[in-house]
Amino acid sequence: MTNNPGNNKPHRGGSARSPRRWWRSAGFAWEGLVLVWSTQPNFRIEVWATVLVNVVACLLRADLAPILLSCALVLTLEVINTSLEALTDLISPDIHPLAKIAKDTAAGAVLIASMLSVLVGLSVLGPPLWQLLGW
Repeated sequence: MTNNPGNNKPHRGGSARSPRRWWRSAGFAWEGLVLVWSTQPNFRIEVWATVLVNVVACLLRADLAPILLSCALVLTLEVINTSLEALTDLISPDIHPLAKIAKDTAAGAVLIASMLSVLVGLSVLGPPLWQLLGW
């Protein structure tokens, strides 16, 4: 259905339960992730940090759930931040104080999640790492 409540015509892609429509939508989402990967150096750093910390967690046999959730939050916020920056640039191509607020606060959300993810990583990985090192 479209956003117009009075219009009961289905979307062009067919039924929302259609596997074809799902794959088409997943393709658009994948294009977005490829764009973020190719244009955002911080995203690439965060992805590699995610891989590294999860490998370490597996080697230490630590609880993966908090690590995975923290990493997912950081990566998701980075993608949202990128989309918000692009939308802000489209709406306000000239420098504007409100555009700055939108961009800075979205980046701040990524920073908060990143800092707290480090704390989660230390609390989950620290004890088994200290034990392994004999500290």
